[in-house]
Amino acid sequence: MTRFWNRITGRRRHLYERLPLNGDQLSSPLQATRSSPSTTAWTKAIIVTAGAFLVFVFFRAYSAVVDPLCDSIDHGYRCSPHISQFWGQYSLYFSVPSEIPPEVPKSCSITFAQILSRHGGRDPTAGKTIWYNYTINKIQQNVQSYSSDAAFLKKFKYNLGADQLTIAGAQQMVNSGIRFYRYYESLASQNVPFVRSSGQTRVIMSAQKWLEGFGEAKGDEKPSSKMVIISEDTGSNNTLSHGLCTKFEKGAASIVGTAAQNAWADIFVPSIQSRINNKLVGANLTQQETIFLMDLCPFETVAHPTAEISEFCGLFSRKEWHQYDYYQSLGKYYGFADGNPLGATQGVGFVNELIARMTGTPVQDETCTNHTLDSDSETFPLDRRLYADFSHDNDMTSIFSAFGLYNSTYPLSNTTLENIRDTNGYSASWTVPFAARAYFEKMKCDDEEEEFVRVIVNDRVIPLKYCGADKQGRCKLSKFVDSMSFSQSGGHWNQCFV
Repeated sequence: MTRFWNRITGRRRHLYERLPLNGDQLSSPLQATRSSPSTTAWTKAIIVTAGAFLVFVFFRAYSAVVDPLCDSIDHGYRCSPHISQFWGQYSLYFSVPSEIPPEVPKSCSITFAQILSRHGGRDPTAGKTIWYNYTINKIQQNVQSYSSDAAFLKKFKYNLGADQLTIAGAQQMVNSGIRFYRYYESLASQNVPFVRSSGQTRVIMSAQKWLEGFGEAKGDEKPSSKMVIISEDTGSNNTLSHGLCTKFEKGAASIVGTAAQNAWADIFVPSIQSRINNKLVGANLTQQETIFLMDLCPFETVAHPTAEISEFCGLFSRKEWHQYDYYQSLGKYYGFADGNPLGATQGVGFVNELIARMTGTPVQDETCTNHTLDSDSETFPLDRRLYADFSHDNDMTSIFSAFGLYNSTYPLSNTTLENIRDTNGYSASWTVPFAARAYFEKMKCDDEEEEFVRVIVNDRVIPLKYCGADKQGRCKLSKFVDSMSFSQSGGHWNQCFV
């Protein structure tokens, strides 16, 4: 952090040194005019003012270039988008392009809004942080010579923790809460969202930070919202964290997803592995360790207080980051989404809860819902206008699949790189980055008796084609509910215990 600010202040100091602030230092026709002391004084005043203005302009322009606050409320993470938007689920939330304008159509008003959010940026999981540390130690113990762009690794100290929300990740959630309030201000100014969180610490903290942002935008430091925390203990019924489907938990997710990733890794990693090992003579990194080194780019970035791009990121090319993003997308698609026979089934409980909230009727579900919580109006009210639920990337991936949001995506190839057009908008970075958010809306429009339903994922309106979407991507509430027959029938829950 100190080096960063020294670079900024040092550059600004040079700007001040180069720009003349005293009229006598300027080579100007005005200096040759010595008609009177008063004229000279005015001339100097004008020149000094002009010089100060130029300093101000240069200062502001340079500040805009090196502004360390990469995460913005309205657009998400905006630094180095050519690489930072290709880190798979380790990307920091950014505003995804939308073919359909996300603004509320004219003559319509929002009557209901539900956010489903991933937690903010975190440290690696406990298992991964051990492997990352091991990889760094291996490099430092074995490398005989470093290339110039990898020289930082010689004295690099691994300080990442495990599983916890980072400072930058917490700020993501504050920003998300502010954005939600602004976007739904007509409702949010009069209502407080009902909040639920899955029981892991980083998710609970994310929900709290989101509420902090919501309250800040509303002018209420402590919004009076009760938070229901749903346990993630083994055997717990929890629609925000999978864990009950025995067949899925005992291998269906890891086997299918990992197999797809391994097939693609065998194609794209070897050339990167060879190049990195040439930069780090003696390291002899394996294929998996090469991927670990790529992982450290987003994790070191989100560990920085203002999410400054890590030096690890510069070790890899733009093309290689696209390949990495696809690698992570394969893991999500075949591990938890449509590519897994039981992927969508893990999300049907949440779908049925949303139907209950949208229609004001009791939850009808026999999968992973918590009947004790969902049958109590204190812990699962049906009369609210705003709801906020906080979860994980894998669970959101399954929930999106249960909703059929990416039905138009053909099974991803594990041998050929596909871009976002090929996948019809599906990638891990576009769907479940850190602080990802999906908005499920109801809206009432003039001259329409029935409400519409619309879904927005990271600012991208998802056309609900399966229930007769109009040009705004919406469909009527009744048709939306009818189209959720997979979830209402329990998905493939009966296969979970075979």
